[in-house]
Amino acid sequence: MDILIRSIDLTATGREIVREREVSADSITVGRASENAVHLPDLAVEQRHFTLTQLNTGALRAEAVGSLGFTHDGINSTSAEIDPARGGELGVGGYRLDVGTNDDGKIVITVRRAAADDGAAKDQQAGFGLASVLPSRRIVSWVAVLAILVAFLAVPIYTHLARTPVAHPDIDAGGQVLMDASWSTGALSSVHHGLENQCEACHTQPFVAVRDETCMACHGDLGNHAEPNRLVAGMPAFTGGEALLWDIAHAFNKPGPGACTDCHTEHEGAGDMQPTRQQFCADCHGTLDQRLTDTALGNAADFGTSHPQFQALITPALGADEVRLSLDNVTEDFDGVKFPHDMHLSTTNGVARMAGRLNINRGGAPLECSNCHVPSADGVRFQPVVMEDSCESCHSLVYDQVGNTFRSLRHGDVAQMQADLAALDRSPRRPVSTGRRRPGPFAEGGIYYGNFSRVQPRSLTRSALDQDGLCGECHYPAGGVDLAVVPVTQRSRYFEHGWFDHAAHGRDAMGASTDAAACAECHAAETSDAATDFLIPDLNSCRDCHLGEDAREAEVPSSCAMCHSYHPPAQENGAPRRIASATERRERTRQ
Repeated sequence: MDILIRSIDLTATGREIVREREVSADSITVGRASENAVHLPDLAVEQRHFTLTQLNTGALRAEAVGSLGFTHDGINSTSAEIDPARGGELGVGGYRLDVGTNDDGKIVITVRRAAADDGAAKDQQAGFGLASVLPSRRIVSWVAVLAILVAFLAVPIYTHLARTPVAHPDIDAGGQVLMDASWSTGALSSVHHGLENQCEACHTQPFVAVRDETCMACHGDLGNHAEPNRLVAGMPAFTGGEALLWDIAHAFNKPGPGACTDCHTEHEGAGDMQPTRQQFCADCHGTLDQRLTDTALGNAADFGTSHPQFQALITPALGADEVRLSLDNVTEDFDGVKFPHDMHLSTTNGVARMAGRLNINRGGAPLECSNCHVPSADGVRFQPVVMEDSCESCHSLVYDQVGNTFRSLRHGDVAQMQADLAALDRSPRRPVSTGRRRPGPFAEGGIYYGNFSRVQPRSLTRSALDQDGLCGECHYPAGGVDLAVVPVTQRSRYFEHGWFDHAAHGRDAMGASTDAAACAECHAAETSDAATDFLIPDLNSCRDCHLGEDAREAEVPSSCAMCHSYHPPAQENGAPRRIASATERRERTRQ
């Protein structure tokens, strides 16, 4: 079967465009799919709507493929026969297919859109429409444009210029600029959410980027990352496309580089403001020594591959001043007290048995790190160790008993201790034993001899500072004529310029250990026989879990912002607490 398919389309001016093509097949399909012989792009037409097959008589038979039929000479049908010599019309959707023959007797199918009704009926219906009484579309369009300009441009600009400027925005006050919400490019972060309806709080001038002085109006207590002149000197020079982009930005009055908005981008959706990417820090610190030749800072670009060894604040010798040293050079840290960790953490020695008899831990278990190291309220650091709370249960300073009440010496107050003992000397007690002689090694001259005939304590003397004396057992003598000991230093942080959160390293929200071996994973206290041992882990220990921001094999990919702050507070040793991640906050809330 040879069929000539003629498609007729109309241009906007009504001119006909005729396209013809011949198809040779036993059967052709008509439908919306492009692979049909007759393609009808109309949603009212099925993908394969009906087929046309030539019978032995020369007639064409139309059969519906799907559930929808077609019209044959205006009558709905799902099957029809058409004699091409006599002609016929098939209708489907908005198309009409005229079947006939040409002068050569070849079957011709003419496809065209159904003509719109533009007759008298249309003229009659126009009288009931609104088109005759409404302005033209051009006028309506211009009115709409003017309304948009007034509502969304003129009103916001006028109210912005006519507002009363304020030094510090009040999140409880309403915005003074009207109809400016349409200018917002997105929701503010959670820290600025209270200013959602006060665009003028940050955008103080129309069509001018947010300036640093606007940010500092509220955040003036932030410390400088470095001295401004050194900060500029340490930044690398922009080249190529990056320099071109900054030239364009400056042409539109955008501040920077080094402006607040370079790091703190807003209108990126509700939630936390995302921390700065590692590359922002590496741009300067990766090759810092090339531009600041006198800097004491080592180059740092990636925690896993390019980061200097930690530097800790320590006391390198007894009585020396505190210094910051690289952990590669630290051997001892003198804190002024004698304390063997291994003895107190043993599970088999006398200390362990004493802890069991005193039932310090549940079930008579040996001592643990948490018996002395009590976390602070935020679970990040630890409270200073207090002798009366952590030590006196074993190292008792009781010197007298009155009835059922025990009297203890005042730890840390030498003058008061001497006064208490001197007062006791003036009121000697009765002997605690009778005049019977004690046998063997307990007799006078024996190795276990003790004077049980009369208890007459004397005031503290310098012998108390001997190595085995009352004070010298734990403290170092300060020297000089006074009875005094070297002050004990309990350092709350060793790293001044980095942040470490114990609550995120094997400790729960309240700082209590969640694993008996959690402390020993980083601090080798169980094998330390002197308090001068430096038990802080070094860089390689942290790299067991933490590697750079893009490290795929790391348990915890870590950017610079995880441990460092760009804005250290002005006070000494004041590296601010790192903002907890959303995961950490959820864990703390759950507990």
